[in-house]
Amino acid sequence: MGQEIQQTRFSPRDFTRFRERLAAETRLAREMAAGGAFDAGPPVAGFEIEVCLLDAREAPAPVNAAFLERMNDPLATLELARFNVELNTRPHPLEGTVLSSLHRELTATWRRAEAAAESMGCHAFMTGILPTLDPQHLCPAYMSDMKRYRALNRQVLQARQGRPIHLDIKGREHLVMDQRDVMLEAATTSFQIHLQTPLDTAHRVYNAAILASAPLVAAAANAPFLFGRDLWDETRIPLFEQAVETGGYGDVARGPLRRVSFGSGFARESILECFEENLEHFPPLLPLCEDAPPEQFVHLRLHNGTLWRWNRPLIGFDASGRPHIRIEHRGIPAGPTLVDSLANAAFFYGLVEDLLTHPGGPEGIMAFATARDNFYQAARLGLEAPLHWEGDTPMKARDLILDRLLPRARHGLRRLGLDAGDRDDYLGILAARVDSGQNGARWQRDFAAAHGRDATALVRACRQRQTGDRPVHTWDAAEQRA
Repeated sequence: MGQEIQQTRFSPRDFTRFRERLAAETRLAREMAAGGAFDAGPPVAGFEIEVCLLDAREAPAPVNAAFLERMNDPLATLELARFNVELNTRPHPLEGTVLSSLHRELTATWRRAEAAAESMGCHAFMTGILPTLDPQHLCPAYMSDMKRYRALNRQVLQARQGRPIHLDIKGREHLVMDQRDVMLEAATTSFQIHLQTPLDTAHRVYNAAILASAPLVAAAANAPFLFGRDLWDETRIPLFEQAVETGGYGDVARGPLRRVSFGSGFARESILECFEENLEHFPPLLPLCEDAPPEQFVHLRLHNGTLWRWNRPLIGFDASGRPHIRIEHRGIPAGPTLVDSLANAAFFYGLVEDLLTHPGGPEGIMAFATARDNFYQAARLGLEAPLHWEGDTPMKARDLILDRLLPRARHGLRRLGLDAGDRDDYLGILAARVDSGQNGARWQRDFAAAHGRDATALVRACRQRQTGDRPVHTWDAAEQRA
């Protein structure tokens, strides 16, 4: 979705032509899969981090175009809002010391980002939702200067037949407001974990990622505040779902098939079922037709980019042009630190790998509806959430992770052949965070309890601690400064 376009208004003929090409590419994916055209190599890891740019008052700084020019890095790209950018890693084989290698790469990229921001009198900051964000920052004037985003905004509102986007989040407090553009989406910043996997097992990996989503978001929650209201532990989840709330054909916006969702069910026999669901149930938003070979899946990939499952299958290409499948896990927030992010990734990779060994596949552990309910409970209540796992009696997320899931994640990382030092270091950080109960959401709330609802002070204190890359469970909320 970061690629620029030229056309921003579309005719009925554009939609017809796009659907024809989308249908042809979806059929071709099945044919190529049957012919063994997709990469079948070992797992590959990678990340995306969505970053906020702040001014001297810790408020959003709408300078991303100038920032990217100053940083001059092909792995850094624009995001929807002028105060957000995305930092990417290169793909790394999921083996050996991959976690520490990715940590070093991200650290180097982050330092370049900090230096570029500071040279402009700004700061770079990782968080799930920026506490200093106000509704006034989420308007078209703050939208990045790309035709793609303006076209997407227009098409989403047309799909809603002009109805405003209605935000209604009930948490510890209650927030209700209406919005007439998609800029609420820009309030959600994430750490996205990619896992490239062979096509013949990709549906199992997808199902395992669905199961892993709840414990992961409980451990990683870092977004309790929105516009000064204390809501969910991971308020990004309901915010993003409501920010782009359009449904499938017939605008079934509140039915099971929504453009932003946990998904409609487990994949049964192939990950390609997700792309077929995209074709059958969701009208195109950006019907941009290109004269490209169907083997490049240009229209399939564009359409998939306008659907935001919390675990989203993707088709990509390696350097030689061979297609591959990867799963993009989108459920966890950016921050509080890079080392916390790597600990989250270690838990995800290890748990998903171990769940693949369950007899009959990971989908045999629980019903999809249970996994979905777990996810929203975890987003709402964090480590205190009651989660169901192989039994009728729920366990607190904290106890479930420590007693049952961390051992599985350690086993999974061993199966993948990850270095013992990396396994111990990063899973040890996650274990200590869960044991202490202090994830990013808990620290933010404790800081606000100690110092008042001063969003500027909260962001400044978090940013100062973030610079040292010390895991969040070691932070002292009582201290005003690091």
